[in-house]
Amino acid sequence: MINMCVCQHVRSIWQPTFRFLRHFKASISSDQEKGLVKISNGAGTKPRSSDDALHRRNAEITILGLQGKLQEAKKLFDQMPQRDDVSYNSMITVYLKNKDLLGAETVFKAMPRKNIVAESAMIAGYAKAGRLDDARKAFDSMSHRNAFSWTSLISGYFSYGRIDEAMHLFDQMPDRNVVSWSAVVSGFARNGLMDHARKYFDLMPEKNIIAWTAMVKAYLDNDCFDEAYKLFLEMPERNVRSWNIMISGFLRVNRVNEAIGLFESMPDRNHVSWTAMVSGLAHNKMIGLARKYFDLMPHKDMAAWTAMISACVDEGHMDEARVIFNQVPEKKVGSWNTMIDGYARNGDTAEALCLFVVMLRSCVRPNETTMTSVVASCDGMVELMQAHAMVIRLGFEHNTWLTNALITMYSKSGDLCSARLVFELLKTKDVVSWTAMIVAYSNHGRGHHALQVFARMLVSGIKPDEVTFVGLLSACSHAGLVNQGRRLFDSIKGTYNLNLKAEHYSCLVDILSRAGLMDEAIDVVSTVPPSKRDEAVLMALLGASRLHGDVAMAISIGEKLLDLDPSSSGAYVLLANTYAAEGQWGEFAKVRKRMKERYLKKIPGYSQIQIKGKNHVFVVGERSHPQIEEIDRLLQQNLQPLMREMVSTPENMLLVD
Repeated sequence: MINMCVCQHVRSIWQPTFRFLRHFKASISSDQEKGLVKISNGAGTKPRSSDDALHRRNAEITILGLQGKLQEAKKLFDQMPQRDDVSYNSMITVYLKNKDLLGAETVFKAMPRKNIVAESAMIAGYAKAGRLDDARKAFDSMSHRNAFSWTSLISGYFSYGRIDEAMHLFDQMPDRNVVSWSAVVSGFARNGLMDHARKYFDLMPEKNIIAWTAMVKAYLDNDCFDEAYKLFLEMPERNVRSWNIMISGFLRVNRVNEAIGLFESMPDRNHVSWTAMVSGLAHNKMIGLARKYFDLMPHKDMAAWTAMISACVDEGHMDEARVIFNQVPEKKVGSWNTMIDGYARNGDTAEALCLFVVMLRSCVRPNETTMTSVVASCDGMVELMQAHAMVIRLGFEHNTWLTNALITMYSKSGDLCSARLVFELLKTKDVVSWTAMIVAYSNHGRGHHALQVFARMLVSGIKPDEVTFVGLLSACSHAGLVNQGRRLFDSIKGTYNLNLKAEHYSCLVDILSRAGLMDEAIDVVSTVPPSKRDEAVLMALLGASRLHGDVAMAISIGEKLLDLDPSSSGAYVLLANTYAAEGQWGEFAKVRKRMKERYLKKIPGYSQIQIKGKNHVFVVGERSHPQIEEIDRLLQQNLQPLMREMVSTPENMLLVD
């Protein structure tokens, strides 16, 4: 259990954790209320006039929006006894900054009088969300337009490939400024039309440093590095942003020496310059050099600390990452998240959970990202339930991607009922949510349930992706649903215009092979493009050949598989067992010898359970557990009869739609 990782003498870390969270939440709410009173009323004095109070309320809305506190800003806006144009403009901006276009639209429609600020903001919001027709409607209804409204719509058209409409609008623009011209240059570049981008750059009546930098960045974004560098050298003046963009571009493609040369030539550097060097060198796996520049930084901001920690984490250097993390003067939630996620990704889930507890004891409030890493780190059911309780206590139970992680982890832990319950309670389901539930049913051998979830997914209007079909085909394979599997496979490309992956082919081969349709399975393998004929496809066919007694085919496929991937221990084992089953001991010995020469070992399967903080691991073929005889006796006498009756239990009845 988690508490055993931190301190053996603590009976339970989670009860004090929940008490801490109650006090923490109460203190936060209290501080927020005090902060609002302080902002609203100055030093406890009454406002000089209603206008002063209105201005302060508008400022509070803007501040809350910048802090990401959308609900607090909305509550303050709704409670305002009077509002002016600035109030509406501020609230619309807050919604858009927090990516809530529908909320902004509601406020915009409720405005007594529209103004150019609100209209321009909505055009930008619509355009960014791809609602270009709504953006154009708002644009056409404006009595007066400014450069921002014109440029926002032009950029929106470019972003979604509607180049002709963008240029038609640009041609109609009465007064163009350098920002408008730059938007056209960047728009062509985003669509890969670098000749057009350069043409309009050259046509610009006047170019400031922003325009020059935008063109350099356009070249870099389209991998035209030599052209970018040439234009960079031609710039009449450069600012620190120009240098940073050029350095980052070189580091992105491993042109390290040129990046270092530019960095050393910079007349002025800021924290972005240093951070770009650190993260760029780390991206190129030059951790030592990245650490050198990190140590030389005159002032390390949070971005630099996080970049260095992330670099070590990405390379699996968790000890070094922890040393740097411990040196961070003021740890923000992002740095804690990086370390917790790093431990989880590098397989040290126990340390991830231990660090999470340290985070709580440091009075740092977790966010959704933290809890997603924590959920993914839970190896046991008890830990997972504790983490789920924490998610609910923090108010994150309706966060979609966090709930998706819970569905997956409950399924992996064998608790399909809890996975289903979490899924059904989720208000906003995305493609990952539906896919997670489909895969959960698939992994538990419930193919019909997986197909029912898929049908509900289509009714909800969510389009499946490639991963969804891997789960569906796997479900059909486990449940022996051959016809359904064929139809689903054909629909991947035909109905949904998705790319067929190697996993899809291997699933179909497995479906057909399990059903004894070997000729059809072989036909499928022959149609697989060479680039997608991976180990999984051939392994499925090899296993089926052995299962149906086609030894010659199994041997042929096994040899091809070893040529494809000589390090595949599973292929060696299957091929060796095939020879052994036929009594070809000489060939069996040769395969085993090849395995030994490559130092390959079959990884045995295992299961584990956690009781009173202690992990009990059971490895296939081993009987080293001190209570193994008692476990065997209990399994044979008590548990096996109960397992046969599991289908009719109330818990399983919950799984029936």
